[in-house]
Amino acid sequence: MTTETSAPPSTPTRPRTPSFGEFTEQVFLRTTGAPLTPGNGLRILKDSTENYPAWLEAIASARRKIYFENYIIGDDAVGDQFIRALAERARAGVHVRLVYDWLGTWASRKLWQPLIEAGGEVRCFNPPRLDSPFGWVSRDHRKSICVDGHVAFVTGLCVSQRWVGNPARGIEPWRDTGVELRGPGVAFVERAFAQLWDEMGSPIPEDELTRVGEIPQAGEVPLSVVASAPNTAGLYRLDQLIATAARRTLWLSDAYFVGVSPYVQALRAAALDGVDVRLLVPGSSDIPVLARIGRAGYRPLLEAGVRIFEWNGRMMHAKTAVADCRWARVGSSNLNISSWLGNYELDVAVEHEPFARQMEEMYLRDLEHATEIVLNPRNRVRPSAAVPFVERRRFPRGRGSASRAAASALRLGYTVGAALTNRRVLGPAEAGLMFKTGLVLLTLAVLGVIWPHAVAIPVGVIAAWIAVALLVRARRLRREPGESDSDDPGPG
Repeated sequence: MTTETSAPPSTPTRPRTPSFGEFTEQVFLRTTGAPLTPGNGLRILKDSTENYPAWLEAIASARRKIYFENYIIGDDAVGDQFIRALAERARAGVHVRLVYDWLGTWASRKLWQPLIEAGGEVRCFNPPRLDSPFGWVSRDHRKSICVDGHVAFVTGLCVSQRWVGNPARGIEPWRDTGVELRGPGVAFVERAFAQLWDEMGSPIPEDELTRVGEIPQAGEVPLSVVASAPNTAGLYRLDQLIATAARRTLWLSDAYFVGVSPYVQALRAAALDGVDVRLLVPGSSDIPVLARIGRAGYRPLLEAGVRIFEWNGRMMHAKTAVADCRWARVGSSNLNISSWLGNYELDVAVEHEPFARQMEEMYLRDLEHATEIVLNPRNRVRPSAAVPFVERRRFPRGRGSASRAAASALRLGYTVGAALTNRRVLGPAEAGLMFKTGLVLLTLAVLGVIWPHAVAIPVGVIAAWIAVALLVRARRLRREPGESDSDDPGPG
């Protein structure tokens, strides 16, 4: 009789602890859906004086393809200059594709004509449609250029005279920031453009797109190209993560900051924990009322120790972040709900100390041209006495970002909600907004009583429009290929 002896149980193998670099890559991928790609060269470009010449030089060097995408392409001298530069390359046989946003860009066909006649392709993102009453809310707010799979630009700048200014008339250029990218990351900027291009018509052939492995390394910068789409919230999760993870510094600049509650709480928690949190925003917005609405949300941040600065120039349009001299972000996304959830946006997130140090140095130089906002002894928001407060001029009304309407509605909702529920202490800055809102609602109530049709007819028209749009979409869905009436199980 043979006695079988079993082998002693083996000791369980403990999973290998990932290195910090591997952990960072995992965080970027899970949070944004964008991998951390090493081997890139990255250069900061400040304002139109550095961005526009670099863009035009890259366009002039193109031999195979140019992908050009921007929220605003002005029907002015600057827009005309870029269209003619693209048209010249198209005539030379370069494949030029251009995307502009319908809401951001109001231009006649005459602007695009030279490019179209030269053989370039132009597509307009999301013009209004009868079957989609609220489809216009989603915008293509990205600003990018890709040339030959060799170089790409990701930026906050649009193509307009506003970014150049007019020194002869005393009109200052807008302050803005972008980056020039070389290396494997260029392939991800191309892919982001291709995905949006597909939304508007026939796709770009797969063999036209550059693969990551085809691009040689051009530096030592690891980065993620974060291509946000509506309802994905990848960049929002990343911004929340960085606000939570920052240990020493978190310096932000933003054109249309609207503090949604979870993000405000993240900034407050960081500041209360000793992190040096700073926020640089416009002092004079391209829509003046927006600056006043933004100031209504200063007090909770200031009370927690967040330092807020207002730009003294005409317009601060940069969307940047730098944390702990280690992590940085540059791109098109504003810190508001429209950019985080409603728009197509494009940003570069970087984990590289030398690059972050350059961003910090630029930020400190910008603060030399800004006024710090502080709480006085009576707990009211006011400009700091340490820096002279420049008189705010009212500038011509512009279109700017599509996020402004959503920002105003969101700020209004927070203020009214706080007043009704008494869940948050309201300050004097919000009293004016509450008073105006009350007057508007009272006026609507009076109109509804005296002239019911003045209220009922617009509401009826909007309801009918939405109803027709839903019916049209339902009919289209029922007619989709591969479905038939026999597949419908029926009620029960």
